[in-house]
Amino acid sequence: MQSRAAGDDTDATPKKTGIRHGLVQQEIFDQATRLFAQRGYAGTSIQDIAEAVGLTRPALYHYVKSKDDLLAKLVAEVTVVAATDIASVAERTELSATERLRTIVRHMVRHQGEQGERFRLLLRSEADLPESVAESYATNRRAVLRSLTSVIEEGIAQGEFRPMTATVAAFGTLGIINWVAWWYRPGSSYDLDAICDELAEMAVHSLSGEQGRPASSTPLDVVRSVRREIDRLEDLLDPE
Repeated sequence: MQSRAAGDDTDATPKKTGIRHGLVQQEIFDQATRLFAQRGYAGTSIQDIAEAVGLTRPALYHYVKSKDDLLAKLVAEVTVVAATDIASVAERTELSATERLRTIVRHMVRHQGEQGERFRLLLRSEADLPESVAESYATNRRAVLRSLTSVIEEGIAQGEFRPMTATVAAFGTLGIINWVAWWYRPGSSYDLDAICDELAEMAVHSLSGEQGRPASSTPLDVVRSVRREIDRLEDLLDPE
């Protein structure tokens, strides 16, 4: 009679093969991301990726379809997830607009801090994105802007934020968030949790107005307010 243990080994073989396949795919994706970030999408060949992983070019095609397929996965991980998560927060009407804005900014700053290399890659490679990938990228960026704008509009209507052009305010808030990918590095002396909280409060403060100063409704005043907040953050980060 065949032992159960032998049968278990047979059953485990496909599982082990599947795990290995997944690990190799992840390594390919990680190396492709690194090379795209260093050389740009157009400057990276499928042969470069194969060599970085330690595979031949034909062997690489057992794991991925093409360079475009790798880039599409990268765009999806960075933008689709962000757009979906932010939309879900924007729709939480049981929360005030102020609290939704804080939550969105914290979430986006953390995403930028943890995946900064991928964000930098996308910004550097925008002009080289294949049409289908560029369309997905643009669609999700617009979705993020719409969600953020809608929260700001609600805050203005409810008197939580001062009168202003909501879209301009949303662009200004995204500017504060997106800059994180360029100056923060995982493992640095700056605590990411504290940065998330600081920038969330900065975003709220820039839209709510400053004590002792009259509310302003012009786009230029919004930009000036955002600039003051960025200067304040740079002062806090200055090691001197």
